[in-house]
Amino acid sequence: MGGMAYTMTDTTKLSTAECYGIALCELGEEHKDVVALTADLAKSTKIGMFGEHFPDRFFNVGIAEQNLFGVAAGMAKAAKYMNKDINVYTLLGDGEIEEGQVWEAFMFAKQYNLDNLCVIIDCNGLQIDGPCSEVMSAEPIDEKLKAFGFDYTVIDGNDFDAIESAFDKFHKSDKPFAIIMKTVKGKGVSYMENQVGWHGAAPNKEQYEQAVAELMA
Repeated sequence: MGGMAYTMTDTTKLSTAECYGIALCELGEEHKDVVALTADLAKSTKIGMFGEHFPDRFFNVGIAEQNLFGVAAGMAKAAKYMNKDINVYTLLGDGEIEEGQVWEAFMFAKQYNLDNLCVIIDCNGLQIDGPCSEVMSAEPIDEKLKAFGFDYTVIDGNDFDAIESAFDKFHKSDKPFAIIMKTVKGKGVSYMENQVGWHGAAPNKEQYEQAVAELMA
């Protein structure tokens, strides 16, 4: 897209947040039906770049991110109501699903058989306050989702082939679907792996260069 084309050499000079914003813009350019919602009031994720290029498809709802699952479920229900062939994808963490409103949305999805809703749950076992098992464990997540009427699959969330296969299963399901991704926080960066302190922190210049070198090795 105009002014947004970057080579790999160029992107290594950008922050992760900027790369995320650019990738989302490229996705929006290729797929005209992509809509982005955010609760990022601090503009730290650069998702606002999507809004600058596609203001008619961008919504900053200004609420906590776990509430966005309820918004996603509502969008899936609206698509059904309007007989639109639209799938809705939403990403949650194993810390976020400790919140009660998330499980209300799970019930909503089952009640209205939202088979066009795919919930991706990033399970790395860590949240901003510490290990999920010590703060408020949501396990067993798979058994709870089954009890809430969801189809689901459990995968290695750091395996791209497994992720692609999981989305194929969603497309074949006739129920609301969940992808439970077992991941490693900071995978591939020696000083970040499984370190809760990096949940909301940014590397300095030296740490960034080390991280890039390890990831590109």
